[in-house]
Amino acid sequence: MSIERTRGTPPTGAEGVAAPSDSSSSSDRASPAAALLGTPSDALAGLDDAALERATGSPRLDRNALELQFDGPSTFETWLEAIEGARSFIHFENYILRDDRVGRRFREALVERARAGVEVRVLYDWVGCWATPRRFWRPFREAGVEVRAFNRPSLRDPYGVLQRDHRKLVVVDGCTAFVGGFCIGDEWAGGGQAPPWRDTGVAICGPAAAAATRAFERAWAEMGTGTEAPLACEPLPEGPGGTVPVWLIEGEPGRTRVLRTLALIAAHARHRLWITDPYFVAPRLLSEALAEAARHGVDVRVLVPANNNWPLVGSLSRSGYRFLLEAGVRLFEWQGPMIHAKTSVADGVWSRVGSSNLNSASLLGNWEIDVGVWDAPFARQLEGLFLADLASSVEIVLPRARAPGPGSGERRLPAASAAALAVEAESRRLGLGVDEQGAAVPLGEAAARTPLDPQGRWSERLEALLRESTASAVAGGSSGWGMAQLVRASTSLGVALAGRRTLGPEDRAVLGTVATAILVLALLTALFPTVVGMGIAVLLGWLGIVTGARAWAHRRRARAELSVRDPGGASEEDA
Repeated sequence: MSIERTRGTPPTGAEGVAAPSDSSSSSDRASPAAALLGTPSDALAGLDDAALERATGSPRLDRNALELQFDGPSTFETWLEAIEGARSFIHFENYILRDDRVGRRFREALVERARAGVEVRVLYDWVGCWATPRRFWRPFREAGVEVRAFNRPSLRDPYGVLQRDHRKLVVVDGCTAFVGGFCIGDEWAGGGQAPPWRDTGVAICGPAAAAATRAFERAWAEMGTGTEAPLACEPLPEGPGGTVPVWLIEGEPGRTRVLRTLALIAAHARHRLWITDPYFVAPRLLSEALAEAARHGVDVRVLVPANNNWPLVGSLSRSGYRFLLEAGVRLFEWQGPMIHAKTSVADGVWSRVGSSNLNSASLLGNWEIDVGVWDAPFARQLEGLFLADLASSVEIVLPRARAPGPGSGERRLPAASAAALAVEAESRRLGLGVDEQGAAVPLGEAAARTPLDPQGRWSERLEALLRESTASAVAGGSSGWGMAQLVRASTSLGVALAGRRTLGPEDRAVLGTVATAILVLALLTALFPTVVGMGIAVLLGWLGIVTGARAWAHRRRARAELSVRDPGGASEEDA
């Protein structure tokens, strides 16, 4: 059912009554440029509640009050204040909980509440906290805090390492919840000469907080023995709520809820779709959805970090850009220390804030949690934040991508949308420069554009990468191949083998790296065939035994379920 809406009106619920568009926020950072864009009358035209519910896997949750969070130190203060005021229970779930100044401060707050009689549960990811020493968790347990590690490595389940709990969720008394990208560590708080990482989250008061409580309960049960008493997670009596409709998007292995939601939003967007993501390796489905939106005149922009915390392969991580750039999607790299936010905003009415990165590992394999919001004031805040980040970014462009004169033979850029022209006009009025593609940048940097193709000789680029990697290691960053780079390498290899298109320089670099690794492995196999062969045999034998045991266990479970449904019926083979 398609629904006509006035400006900022969300799709109707089951009773056909549109919820008011009103959000609560003490940190309204909506810029004048975002206000100028406004909310088009045909924003996301044709999108209704039924489609959103099917894509997100969540019913529409009305009567919420939201607050946008984008500054690490102030965000942590808000979290700690809520924890200190807890009366019934605290559910604390995070991918990373470090043994540093910030981590110890949260530990002290949670331990104090546990000693005061509040039920406190902490769920952390084993891989995310691999560097956190065991002694860090001892004070929790001594104070009565229940602590569980998500998916520890196990000989019985080697595949479990591929499924991580990447959520960042805090729920207090079932009435207040915090969702976003903030992990618990000094990187997000800054200190000394180091500025904090840029991240985004949202504070929720209302029914969506109670739904987040249930989401935590399901993840907690994944790591339990099944003998514990039911969690005390009933929300305390609420105070006055807000008016904002929310969809709580629970990412689970094998589910593609965020992917489906973004593809749906991209298909319905009429004017603009702006995305911020730290590890952007979009699956083909999402890349094509964004590309098609751009080809049809939607102002699609993607903001990623220039200084990623995987710097050694930074130049290799652009191989997915060319397809998007050729379709008219605009890509920007933020020049600060690290931008870790995972957000999207469409047509000035729909927003998403959460923990999901736009890559296959996060969208298909991890436990994630995101919040979809239909609210024009909240969307304006997120658009203002996006424009502010663009002022500290440079745009990635294809060589000779500037619109040429007639007959020059160069590729023309898609015509600028009305929204893009509005951003340009307002940026100039605010004293910001606008580069040749229309991106708002500080005055004096209006020509800040970086070509996609590698510049300079290979030896010079390698030397620059090594310098960057060394600087990151000194600053406490990490280097090496992450899941995103592995996915991108496999994509480049698949494209080359299929022969679908000619590879660009960045794809050729990825393919060359993969080829070198294969040749090195072949050389080691030739020199040490017995050692390599035994290693492969042990690995395959282990995986075979585990897979066979899992198949046998599932067979027993299926037969047990069949006997319950039909005690005197056919056997499993007959069924």
